Amino acid sequence: MPATAYLHSMEPDPEGVMPLSQGDQIQAVIKAVVRTADHWQLTNAEAAALFDVPSATWGRMKAGAYKGTLDQDKVTRASLMIGLFKGLRLLFNGPLTYGWPKTPNTGAGFDGKTPVAVMIAGGIPAMLRVRQHIDALRGGV
Repeated sequence: MPATAYLHSMEPDPEGVMPLSQGDQIQAVIKAVVRTADHWQLTNAEAAALFDVPSATWGRMKAGAYKGTLDQDKVTRASLMIGLFKGLRLLFNGPLTYGWPKTPNTGAGFDGKTPVAVMIAGGIPAMLRVRQHIDALRGGV
């Protein structure tokens, strides 16, 4: 059986490792997004807006009771949030590690707003720009 076939099967791969079900994958993504929001001290309203879900859905996600799926938009948002979280951990040591997303920024593209506010207002394109900003700082660009 080709290796990719194991991704769609619930049988162990040749090494005896069971693949994750789609439900398990969704729960892992949601858990990572919720933890990111908690570390950044986002309000429920901010977290729901950043992940672009209704507040009630965010509440279910936060409680571990979400049973739905994640569309491409949500997967993209999760990827950007988790990547930004990782980039900040690599870039900063101290309060800015978790505090930077809610700290007003006078740099280009922020105009005195917090990165969270910029990302909420601008959606995925703004999230991508903020992520690229941190990646550029990490790379010394």
